[in-house]
Amino acid sequence: MNASQEFDFSAELAAARNIKARTMGWILTIFGAIGFAGSFALTLEKFLKLANPDHVAGCSINIFLDCADAMASAQGAVLGFPNPVIGVAVFPIVATLGVVVIAGGTLPKWIWRSLLVGTTIGAGFIVFLMYTSIHTLARLCPYCMVVWAAMIPLFWYQLVHAIQEGLLPVGDKVKSFVVKNRNLIVPLFYVAVVVWIAIGMGPVISAYLNTK
Repeated sequence: MNASQEFDFSAELAAARNIKARTMGWILTIFGAIGFAGSFALTLEKFLKLANPDHVAGCSINIFLDCADAMASAQGAVLGFPNPVIGVAVFPIVATLGVVVIAGGTLPKWIWRSLLVGTTIGAGFIVFLMYTSIHTLARLCPYCMVVWAAMIPLFWYQLVHAIQEGLLPVGDKVKSFVVKNRNLIVPLFYVAVVVWIAIGMGPVISAYLNTK
Protein backbone atom coordinates (compact mmCIF):
# COMPACT_ATOMS: atom_id res chain seq x y z
CA MET A 1 0.00 0.00 0.00
CA ASN A 2 1.52 3.33 -1.03
CA ALA A 3 1.37 6.62 0.86
CA SER A 4 -1.48 7.90 -1.30
CA GLN A 5 -3.63 4.87 -0.50
CA GLU A 6 -2.86 5.22 3.21
CA PHE A 7 -3.88 8.87 3.08
CA ASP A 8 -7.14 8.02 1.32
CA PHE A 9 -7.90 5.34 3.88
CA SER A 10 -7.30 7.77 6.74
CA ALA A 11 -9.59 10.30 5.11
CA GLU A 12 -12.31 7.67 4.67
CA LEU A 13 -11.91 6.59 8.29
CA ALA A 14 -12.20 10.19 9.49
CA ALA A 15 -15.30 10.70 7.35
CA ALA A 16 -16.85 7.55 8.83
CA ARG A 17 -16.59 9.13 12.29
CA ASN A 18 -18.46 12.26 11.21
CA ILE A 19 -22.09 12.95 12.02
CA LYS A 20 -24.07 11.93 8.96
CA ALA A 21 -26.61 14.40 7.56
CA ARG A 22 -29.58 12.10 8.26
CA THR A 23 -28.37 11.54 11.83
CA MET A 24 -28.26 15.28 12.34
CA GLY A 25 -31.74 15.50 10.87
CA TRP A 26 -33.07 12.94 13.34
CA ILE A 27 -31.43 14.80 16.23
CA LEU A 28 -33.13 18.04 15.23
CA THR A 29 -36.48 16.33 14.67
CA ILE A 30 -36.60 14.19 17.81
CA PHE A 31 -35.28 16.71 20.30
CA GLY A 32 -37.14 19.56 18.62
CA ALA A 33 -40.35 17.56 19.11
CA ILE A 34 -39.48 16.79 22.75
CA GLY A 35 -38.73 20.45 23.42
CA PHE A 36 -42.01 21.45 21.81
CA ALA A 37 -43.94 18.91 23.91
CA GLY A 38 -42.47 20.28 27.14
CA SER A 39 -43.04 23.89 26.09
CA PHE A 40 -46.61 23.20 24.96
CA ALA A 41 -47.45 21.43 28.23
CA LEU A 42 -46.11 24.40 30.21
CA THR A 43 -47.98 26.90 28.06
CA LEU A 44 -51.20 24.95 28.46
CA GLU A 45 -50.78 24.82 32.24
CA LYS A 46 -50.12 28.57 32.32
CA PHE A 47 -53.33 29.38 30.44
CA LEU A 48 -55.34 26.92 32.53
CA LYS A 49 -54.04 28.69 35.63
CA LEU A 50 -54.99 32.08 34.23
CA ALA A 51 -58.47 30.80 33.42
CA ASN A 52 -58.88 29.17 36.83
CA PRO A 53 -56.67 30.41 39.70
CA ASP A 54 -57.55 27.25 41.65
CA HIS A 55 -56.19 24.98 38.91
CA VAL A 56 -53.54 22.55 40.16
CA ALA A 57 -50.96 21.91 37.45
CA GLY A 58 -50.36 18.34 36.40
CA CYS A 59 -46.65 18.94 36.98
CA SER A 60 -47.19 19.91 40.63
CA ILE A 61 -46.11 16.66 42.25
CA ASN A 62 -44.74 17.75 45.62
CA ILE A 63 -43.10 20.72 47.31
CA PHE A 64 -39.87 20.32 45.33
CA LEU A 65 -41.32 19.11 42.02
CA ASP A 66 -43.71 21.89 41.13
CA CYS A 67 -44.23 24.04 38.03
CA ALA A 68 -46.43 26.61 39.76
CA ASP A 69 -43.65 28.70 41.32
CA ALA A 70 -41.64 28.73 38.10
CA MET A 71 -44.64 29.88 36.06
CA ALA A 72 -45.60 32.54 38.62
CA SER A 73 -42.09 33.96 39.07
CA ALA A 74 -40.75 37.04 37.28
CA GLN A 75 -38.18 34.79 35.62
CA GLY A 76 -41.04 32.76 34.16
CA ALA A 77 -41.90 35.64 31.82
CA VAL A 78 -38.59 37.33 31.08
CA LEU A 79 -39.85 38.99 27.88
CA GLY A 80 -43.21 39.93 29.33
CA PHE A 81 -45.03 36.77 28.28
CA PRO A 82 -44.67 33.15 29.46
CA ASN A 83 -41.25 31.72 28.57
CA PRO A 84 -42.63 28.45 27.15
CA VAL A 85 -44.38 30.39 24.38
CA ILE A 86 -40.89 30.91 22.94
CA GLY A 87 -40.40 27.15 22.84
CA VAL A 88 -43.81 26.60 21.26
CA ALA A 89 -42.78 28.99 18.47
CA VAL A 90 -39.17 27.90 17.97
CA PHE A 91 -38.99 24.14 18.50
CA PRO A 92 -41.31 23.35 15.55
CA ILE A 93 -38.89 25.25 13.30
CA VAL A 94 -36.02 23.10 14.56
CA ALA A 95 -38.01 19.89 14.06
CA THR A 96 -39.13 20.96 10.58
CA LEU A 97 -35.56 21.64 9.49
CA GLY A 98 -34.69 18.18 10.79
CA VAL A 99 -37.41 16.62 8.64
CA VAL A 100 -36.07 18.50 5.61
CA VAL A 101 -32.60 17.05 6.22
CA ILE A 102 -33.96 13.53 6.77
CA ALA A 103 -35.82 13.82 3.46
CA GLY A 104 -32.53 14.52 1.71
CA GLY A 105 -32.62 18.29 1.64
CA THR A 106 -29.43 20.31 2.00
CA LEU A 107 -29.56 23.34 4.26
CA PRO A 108 -27.45 26.39 3.32
CA LYS A 109 -24.59 27.21 5.66
CA TRP A 110 -26.29 30.40 6.79
CA ILE A 111 -29.24 28.37 8.09
CA TRP A 112 -26.92 26.06 10.04
CA ARG A 113 -25.10 29.07 11.47
CA SER A 114 -28.35 30.83 12.35
CA LEU A 115 -29.68 27.66 13.96
CA LEU A 116 -26.52 27.31 16.04
CA VAL A 117 -26.68 30.95 17.15
CA GLY A 118 -30.33 30.57 18.14
CA THR A 119 -29.68 27.30 19.95
CA THR A 120 -26.70 28.81 21.79
CA ILE A 121 -28.86 31.71 22.97
CA GLY A 122 -31.53 29.21 23.98
CA ALA A 123 -29.01 27.09 25.87
CA GLY A 124 -27.77 30.16 27.73
CA PHE A 125 -31.35 31.04 28.62
CA ILE A 126 -31.91 27.49 29.87
CA VAL A 127 -28.84 27.75 32.11
CA PHE A 128 -30.28 30.96 33.57
CA LEU A 129 -33.60 29.21 34.23
CA MET A 130 -31.79 26.24 35.79
CA TYR A 131 -29.98 28.60 38.14
CA THR A 132 -33.28 30.27 39.03
CA SER A 133 -34.99 26.94 39.71
CA ILE A 134 -32.15 25.52 41.78
CA HIS A 135 -30.89 28.52 43.74
CA THR A 136 -33.75 31.05 43.79
CA LEU A 137 -36.94 29.01 43.83
CA ALA A 138 -35.52 25.71 45.15
CA ARG A 139 -38.15 24.02 42.99
CA LEU A 140 -37.83 21.79 39.96
CA CYS A 141 -40.44 22.09 37.24
CA PRO A 142 -40.91 18.66 35.58
CA TYR A 143 -42.04 20.09 32.24
CA CYS A 144 -39.17 22.58 32.34
CA MET A 145 -36.76 19.69 32.83
CA VAL A 146 -38.13 18.07 29.68
CA VAL A 147 -37.06 21.20 27.79
CA TRP A 148 -33.69 21.18 29.55
CA ALA A 149 -33.16 17.56 28.54
CA ALA A 150 -33.94 18.39 24.90
CA MET A 151 -31.74 21.49 24.73
CA ILE A 152 -28.57 19.73 25.85
CA PRO A 153 -28.21 17.39 22.84
CA LEU A 154 -29.65 20.00 20.47
CA PHE A 155 -26.94 22.47 21.44
CA TRP A 156 -24.08 19.99 21.68
CA TYR A 157 -24.63 18.13 18.42
CA GLN A 158 -25.16 21.36 16.51
CA LEU A 159 -21.86 22.60 17.93
CA VAL A 160 -20.16 19.36 16.88
CA HIS A 161 -21.71 19.57 13.42
CA ALA A 162 -20.56 23.18 13.02
CA ILE A 163 -17.01 22.23 13.97
CA GLN A 164 -17.09 19.16 11.74
CA GLU A 165 -18.29 21.12 8.71
CA GLY A 166 -15.89 24.01 9.22
CA LEU A 167 -18.60 26.48 10.18
CA LEU A 168 -16.60 27.19 13.33
CA PRO A 169 -12.85 27.52 12.76
CA VAL A 170 -10.91 25.34 15.20
CA GLY A 171 -7.64 23.44 15.09
CA ASP A 172 -7.48 19.93 13.64
CA LYS A 173 -6.78 18.37 17.05
CA VAL A 174 -9.78 20.06 18.63
CA LYS A 175 -11.97 19.05 15.69
CA SER A 176 -10.81 15.44 15.86
CA PHE A 177 -11.34 15.23 19.62
CA VAL A 178 -14.81 16.80 19.53
CA VAL A 179 -16.09 14.71 16.62
CA LYS A 180 -14.69 11.40 17.88
CA ASN A 181 -15.89 11.89 21.46
CA ARG A 182 -19.20 13.61 20.74
CA ASN A 183 -21.35 10.84 22.19
CA LEU A 184 -19.41 10.80 25.46
CA ILE A 185 -20.03 14.46 26.22
CA VAL A 186 -23.84 14.48 26.33
CA PRO A 187 -24.04 12.08 29.32
CA LEU A 188 -21.48 14.28 31.09
CA PHE A 189 -23.77 17.28 30.61
CA TYR A 190 -26.64 15.37 32.20
CA VAL A 191 -24.43 14.23 35.09
CA ALA A 192 -23.29 17.83 35.61
CA VAL A 193 -26.92 18.98 35.85
CA VAL A 194 -27.75 16.24 38.38
CA VAL A 195 -24.70 17.16 40.47
CA TRP A 196 -25.65 20.85 40.26
CA ILE A 197 -29.16 20.04 41.50
CA ALA A 198 -27.79 17.86 44.30
CA ILE A 199 -25.38 20.55 45.47
CA GLY A 200 -27.82 23.43 45.06
CA MET A 201 -30.96 21.83 46.47
CA GLY A 202 -29.56 19.06 48.65
CA PRO A 203 -29.25 21.20 51.80
CA VAL A 204 -32.77 22.64 51.33
CA ILE A 205 -34.31 19.20 50.86
CA SER A 206 -32.35 17.82 53.81
CA ALA A 207 -33.47 20.69 56.07
CA TYR A 208 -37.08 20.15 55.01
CA LEU A 209 -36.94 16.43 55.70
CA ASN A 210 -35.41 17.06 59.14
CA THR A 211 -38.49 19.06 60.11
CA LYS A 212 -40.75 16.10 59.43
